[in-house]
Amino acid sequence: MKQIEVVGAVIVNESKQILCALRSQNMNLAGFWEFPGGKIEQGEDPKKALYREIKEELSCEIKVGEMIEETVFEYDTATVHLRTFLSTVLNGDPKALEHEKIAWVSVLDLDQLTWAPADIPTVDKLKQLLLH
Repeated sequence: MKQIEVVGAVIVNESKQILCALRSQNMNLAGFWEFPGGKIEQGEDPKKALYREIKEELSCEIKVGEMIEETVFEYDTATVHLRTFLSTVLNGDPKALEHEKIAWVSVLDLDQLTWAPADIPTVDKLKQLLLH
């Protein structure tokens, strides 16, 4: 089975809300929420890949911090190796260029969203880190 290396940004604002992105109808897993990001190109540093992907997807620049979680999830079509990183916006306001919509959500409300399976371990880790 094909393995895909991906990165996701857990972008936190001053109000401690997290930017969540809804996958659009033309994406796999349409209608599921995820942390924005994308594929790591061959030989690319994961943090640089995340910076590039967020610039492309959300039209803003982020500061990429510590890794939060590393997950391997087997979907029907491929195995996804996801690394998520704590991030903050440096420049610009995030815009949903590829996603159906984006939303700032409090940690307490993350469970209200239907998450892509690979993102769930990060959601669980965030609740542990930010609610205790």
